[in-house]
Amino acid sequence: MGESTTYVALDAHKKFLQVAMLLPGRQSPIEWQVVNEVGAIRRMVKKISREAEGKVRVCYEAGPCGYALQRTLKELGVDCIVIAPSLIPVKPGDHIKTDRRDARKLVEYFRSGLLTEVHPPTTGEEAFRDLCRCREDAKEDLLRARHRLGKMLLRRGIVWQEGKNWTLSHRKWLRSLSFAHPAEKLVFEDYLLSIEHVEERIRGLETAIAAAAEENPYREPVAALRCFQGIDTITAVTLVAELHDFRRFQSPRELMGYLGLVPSEDSSSDRRRLGSITKAGNSHARRVLVESAWHYRHSPHVGRNLRMRREGQPNVVIAIADKAAQRLHRKFRTLHGRGKHIAKVVVAVARELVGFLWAALYPMSVQKTA
Repeated sequence: MGESTTYVALDAHKKFLQVAMLLPGRQSPIEWQVVNEVGAIRRMVKKISREAEGKVRVCYEAGPCGYALQRTLKELGVDCIVIAPSLIPVKPGDHIKTDRRDARKLVEYFRSGLLTEVHPPTTGEEAFRDLCRCREDAKEDLLRARHRLGKMLLRRGIVWQEGKNWTLSHRKWLRSLSFAHPAEKLVFEDYLLSIEHVEERIRGLETAIAAAAEENPYREPVAALRCFQGIDTITAVTLVAELHDFRRFQSPRELMGYLGLVPSEDSSSDRRRLGSITKAGNSHARRVLVESAWHYRHSPHVGRNLRMRREGQPNVVIAIADKAAQRLHRKFRTLHGRGKHIAKVVVAVARELVGFLWAALYPMSVQKTA
């Protein structure tokens, strides 16, 4: 952070970019607004180049506009970083928010070194991540569609009592239902058709995800993660897609913090108080890790499917996975035996699972770039 650096902050929105530029030695930024389109951005870069002194550094907050702006600026030869919004300092008494104030505040924090950079994915990594998130959206759509059908039947006193919903028996029972009013029949068939349509979407997406997982650079890390109990293709692919570069986490604790699995803390003087987990960082990866942690309530066992997933994998990865299964099951049983709430037990197991996953994948990531 040299004294001869010009700092620029952009408050990015779909239509406009609010620009704040701090020249070396100045306390007040130069401010203007441009349209958020390539031609206007190119003119903005030329203006910055004319008026800037020394090196130019640009930043903007991560948000719904994604990384397209950063890639455009990189192509124009501008050093641009994306900032984590949740880690921007906030003044408790500041209750006025405008684009100009946001850009001004951002550029001042940028020059002071108080901002945290987001690690941007490549276009290929972003596309792979969006494929996984598309499946998650489809699963949510399926849940809503099933709820609509279930509530429609419940309002008419029609309830399935023979076991779990959406088994073959349940689907056969649904097809056997009849309705006196034509409108009821039409609504029922439309809800059922919607469910079947979303299920077909999910099958197609899962096929595409499985095919993508067989290609480089995802094949090796996905195969390594599938050696762990409770982690199969979809979970492994989600973790690889969301984290997309294990080299940026120098320790398991860094990865735990990024996933929001570490306890919050409110300590002062000689008093130390820990709270619930921070839930900062990537919620998609955190969710699948917590789902996987539930599997460690069972005793360690290498069944047929897990044995097949481990075929041809490095012995060191399998050894880490076996150690994780034994240790995490013991932790699950111990904490639950002490009377801890089951949700807290699962989160604690998920946090420790992160350490084993880091131990398996970090050396692999570093070795590829060595």
